[in-house]
Amino acid sequence: MKKIVMVTCLLLASFLEVNGQGVVKGIILDNNSKKPLKGVLVKIRNTSKNQTTDLNGSFVFKNFQRRKAILELTLVGYETQNIPIELSENVLDLGSIFLFKIVIENQDLSLITLTDDELNDDASSADNISGLLQASKDIFLRTAAYEFSSSFFKIKGLDSGNGKVLINGIEMNKIYDGRAQWGNWGGLNDVLRNQEFRNGLTPSDVTFGGLLGATNMNTRASEQRPGIRVSYSSSNRSYQHRIMATYSTGMLKNNWAFTFSGSRRIGTEGYNDATSYNAYAFFTSIEKKLNDKSSINFTGIFTPNRRGKSSPNTQEVFDLKGIKYNDYWGFLNGKKVNSRIKEVSEPILMLNHYWNISEKTAINTNVSYQFGKIGNSRIDYNGGVNPSAAYYQNLPSYFLRYDDFEGAYDAENNFVNDGQINWNRVFDANKTNNNSGLENAYVLYEDRNDDKQFTINTILNTEVNDHISINGKIEYRRLNSHNFASVIDLLGGDAYLDIDPFGATEEEKQNDLLNPNRIVREGDDFKYNFNLNSTIISAFTQAQFRYNTTDFYATLKVSNTTHQREGLYKNGSFSENSLGMSEAQKFMNYGFKTGVTYKITGRHLVDINAAYITTAPTTRNTFSNSRENNNVVLDLQSEKTLSTDVSYVYRSPIITSKFTAYYTSVKDATEISFYFADGVGGDNTAFVQEILSGISKKHMGLELGLEAQVTASLNLKGAAAIGQFTYDNNPNLYLTTEADNESLVAGFVNGFKDFGTTNLKNYKLAAGPQNAYSVGFEYRDPSYWWGGATLNFFSNTFIDISPLNRSQNFYLDDDGLPFLEYDTEIAQGLLKQEKFDNYSVVNLVGGKSFLINGYYISVFATVNNLLNKTYKSGGFEQGRNANYRQLLEDKSLDKPVFGNKYWYGRGATYFMNVSVSF
Repeated sequence: MKKIVMVTCLLLASFLEVNGQGVVKGIILDNNSKKPLKGVLVKIRNTSKNQTTDLNGSFVFKNFQRRKAILELTLVGYETQNIPIELSENVLDLGSIFLFKIVIENQDLSLITLTDDELNDDASSADNISGLLQASKDIFLRTAAYEFSSSFFKIKGLDSGNGKVLINGIEMNKIYDGRAQWGNWGGLNDVLRNQEFRNGLTPSDVTFGGLLGATNMNTRASEQRPGIRVSYSSSNRSYQHRIMATYSTGMLKNNWAFTFSGSRRIGTEGYNDATSYNAYAFFTSIEKKLNDKSSINFTGIFTPNRRGKSSPNTQEVFDLKGIKYNDYWGFLNGKKVNSRIKEVSEPILMLNHYWNISEKTAINTNVSYQFGKIGNSRIDYNGGVNPSAAYYQNLPSYFLRYDDFEGAYDAENNFVNDGQINWNRVFDANKTNNNSGLENAYVLYEDRNDDKQFTINTILNTEVNDHISINGKIEYRRLNSHNFASVIDLLGGDAYLDIDPFGATEEEKQNDLLNPNRIVREGDDFKYNFNLNSTIISAFTQAQFRYNTTDFYATLKVSNTTHQREGLYKNGSFSENSLGMSEAQKFMNYGFKTGVTYKITGRHLVDINAAYITTAPTTRNTFSNSRENNNVVLDLQSEKTLSTDVSYVYRSPIITSKFTAYYTSVKDATEISFYFADGVGGDNTAFVQEILSGISKKHMGLELGLEAQVTASLNLKGAAAIGQFTYDNNPNLYLTTEADNESLVAGFVNGFKDFGTTNLKNYKLAAGPQNAYSVGFEYRDPSYWWGGATLNFFSNTFIDISPLNRSQNFYLDDDGLPFLEYDTEIAQGLLKQEKFDNYSVVNLVGGKSFLINGYYISVFATVNNLLNKTYKSGGFEQGRNANYRQLLEDKSLDKPVFGNKYWYGRGATYFMNVSVSF
């Protein structure tokens, strides 16, 4: 009997245990794409049980013995979710669970950090690396985007043109200078979140890419997150206010999908004085599903924007007026009016056809047309004096140079108490001239580029088998760029005389000999007028191989580039070669890159990449002075780049790290600069075009990113960039200028003077901080609030040096012999490259998310440079003192008249955003 009772009890206990156990399962999907998410950590709170989702986003907990519990869902880059469950049956199927990507608003495409410290002829070379790197999960790249970019850090010391930016497979980098102009799609964050970023030389399915990788933004209407999103932002950086709204339908039952977005950004003043901001953004995407295998999508983008510029300043000006001082503005009728306004209005129209031939093969055909204008305004002054309050003859140093202490005292008081453009004096000068029967002394005009660019390409992607995929692309790009100066405002006058006042003869003064002494008024073209035409035909093919322990790829690119100038004016100083078509400049180029990833174990990987690329000169660096003549840079060659990198990656449930060593060699590069030089061929002066050719550069360094998930909520992170970016040879230098009597005296022959080589080898490149370090933490609470802080340290930032001062012109007098007083040790001191002080900044970030009755509310704020640190972010040596005698005399003064000019980083700034999605 006892045995029967015991067996019965055991059977009953077993029965009760089985029936007390249950199964909890579900599928986790991305809320935007609705695609399954692999690797989501699903944890039962207050227990040790956890698992990660499989390829299908699925998880299953068996033998679930608790009646009530909380599931915690965690995945890097997504909002952590806590789901309460109650097990009333043996099987609880939670169905589809959606995770929301973390919205980090300080990564903001509309917050265009155009780096004024890098301006060269009003073109920025470091446009918003944070925008380029938005889609990356790499800890180092995210740190560079969020922490380093405000200090004008350049990844690997490379220009932003080395990163390719595409929208729907169409390259957006400008043909003129090779850089992407982020303002052409600024303010459209909501619809540009679907991105594919490829770091460095790693392969992309839509482009050969660049040394800094490639970003492809997908605007297909069917792949936008359905619903409505409205947000408001406040900032003291570029703009003060932004409001943005987006509506997307998703794919409707009638096989149509629609997305519309718009924003308004405005600010009477940014961080620097009188840097106004006024921008609109409009976006539409319409997709029609033709059948199960193909669809067609139209995208329209229009983002007109105007922003006030800020000036570089000498140390003397900074000491007198502070970090926010801007030389370009003055009061007019009680308002701050900036003379330097950049206006961009370039609509983009796209038509994309997507065709899935089979499950493994797809063809994407794209057509794009971009047109519109870029204008940069400034004051011209024939017969007037320079209206700038910071003009060297208005500053104390100019008077101290001649021991005029009274004049210096008056100049300092005038500059400190006012120090801006006197618009009333400008208007009065024009009215006085007009009353005397003379043309204006001043006029406000803009340098215009009216571009029309047509692009068509076809992209093929196919999977040969489970291990091999093939990509290919054929592309045609055609640019017609009309360049001219246009009168904006006569500033109280009646007319303006279109001449070059520096011309020595009546003929040389004429900007257009076909219309001599032309009188111009508002809306008229003057000064210069020409077209630049460029055609690029390119193709690339790529094979990618994926196996259990090894992945590798090989990519080949070929291209044919043609540049040609068409002069529309016959310039008086270049009457023989300014009007009509130039000789077409043609370049055949190629590139090859390859790489391998070896998976030592699931946690240890080694990645190696290498490339050799030849690149045609940009249109900007093809013609030595395109505003006035058809002259082409002498011995113009394609740029040649050899680059390689090796990375070690370690990944564990707690630590993710990546260590990279890289080396890049650039040869046969060309650079063109424009400035007014004193001391050319002795004590002569001239406005010159400085052409450097055959430049070699060397970039090498280390990058480290480290992230430790200490707890489910606390994340520690660190990053370091240690680089050395230098000139690697002594390139060739020559100057061009107008062929007049002054240039003959300075030793020019027909406006040309060859200075041989310039001694630049081992000088540092002006590429922002060459060393950057960051440490910080981020805390994410399960209650959907988060915050973090970072300490960032920067060092080895150098001034941009003057090549002319490192040439024979520096030590040769006008008789061709060295200066009698030339001292080698003193010369070395004069030519020592300025190194800026090291500095550190503290950044804070935080936010909170709410889900209320189906409304997703997000609040976000960030503070950069919390301690209001003042630091120099960049600068350049002025070319005014081009020889030993003049530079020594100037630097011997307590306050040099032509000291280096600097840009300063912003002080403490903030950005705040509130958004509602439903």
